[in-house]
Amino acid sequence: MMPTFTVHAPPQQSGRSAEPERFVFVRDGFYFWAFLLAPLWLLLRRLWLVFAGYVVLIAIVEVALYLIGTPRPVDFLVGLLIALLVGFEAATLRRWTLGRRGWSMLGFTVGDDIESAEQRFFSTWAEQKTEPAAPATFAAPVWRGQPSPSDVIGLFPEPGAKR
Repeated sequence: MMPTFTVHAPPQQSGRSAEPERFVFVRDGFYFWAFLLAPLWLLLRRLWLVFAGYVVLIAIVEVALYLIGTPRPVDFLVGLLIALLVGFEAATLRRWTLGRRGWSMLGFTVGDDIESAEQRFFSTWAEQKTEPAAPATFAAPVWRGQPSPSDVIGLFPEPGAKR
């Protein structure tokens, strides 16, 4: 199974188009280093607000566990669960921070690694940039009047119709 990446573009500055060299690819999935060394991983990725929230959460949990008087194995288990949560949600936290900073998500791509995901994304992105965008057309909804008790909703045949 190939990993999925989301592609994010930096905010546009003074009417210039986004520079493809600055695009960020964020892989979905579990981040082992975020699980193992959460504070360091958050600081290296410049997730300042997330880091502050993490420190506050850990402090509150530690104080609550101390006041309750839980044994050390329970403290370890709670810490392990928080570390697992950070490992599983690391990509979401990074996407949230990018969105908060004004980055826009351009789409999704898949690849065996980040290089193949970048190649796949930029090949389709270049094709979309060269083709003129077709105007969107939408069909008007059909109004049939008030529903009758014999109407069928969904992908079922019409009542009384032949099969």
